[in-house]
Amino acid sequence: MSTGAATISKHQAPGFWKSTNGKKIVMAVTGCILFLFVVAHLLGNLLIYAGPARYNAYAAFLHFDGSLLWIIRSVLIVSVLLHIEAAAQLWLRNKRARPVGYARKNSDGASYASRTMYWSGPIVLAFIIFHLLEFTGGFIHPGSQFIAGNVYHNVVAGFSVWWIAAWYIFALCLLGMHLRHGLWSMLQSFGLPHSRTRELALKQLALWISIIIIGGYISIPISVLTGLIK
Repeated sequence: MSTGAATISKHQAPGFWKSTNGKKIVMAVTGCILFLFVVAHLLGNLLIYAGPARYNAYAAFLHFDGSLLWIIRSVLIVSVLLHIEAAAQLWLRNKRARPVGYARKNSDGASYASRTMYWSGPIVLAFIIFHLLEFTGGFIHPGSQFIAGNVYHNVVAGFSVWWIAAWYIFALCLLGMHLRHGLWSMLQSFGLPHSRTRELALKQLALWISIIIIGGYISIPISVLTGLIK
């Protein structure tokens, strides 16, 4: 091998996954998959306002094909794992790049959502696990009996317990902040902002999309607590 070829081989660009841009793209793509799931899940959950029969029919429809359901679950699980792994490695890379912290940390240019991105993510993950154990598996269902197949009953019974509703609302507020910054970061990774005006417009768009989505989710436990959904 010539000296020139050896030099090129030694200094060749890192692989896609090892590169910072590669990890950002993985976060953007997996984030997009998870965002679409959050939207679809919300639209389905809002059917609870149509009554028990409609809501239970929707829940039964989701389980009409077990193999397809597990394919979807597998895609979501892989997306979550890749999203977390890429985020953790980017955080560690940034930490190593600045081993000594700033004497005075100036975060005026960073939103609260971006500054809490790394710790809100694990809390949201814990919420998802708790949510599955409660409403899907029925392992956590205080104050009422879990009835398999009667999703309407399980949701209303679960949110009738104030601390479960409060935990759900708290976790969703964190998800909203995560979504806001995540949507903006995804748009950045795809190279959409090209001017200050467009950047501000996209930030506002990400904010309002997050508010609408989280507002829809939070409306369900609030409606149960206030007796609108019985």
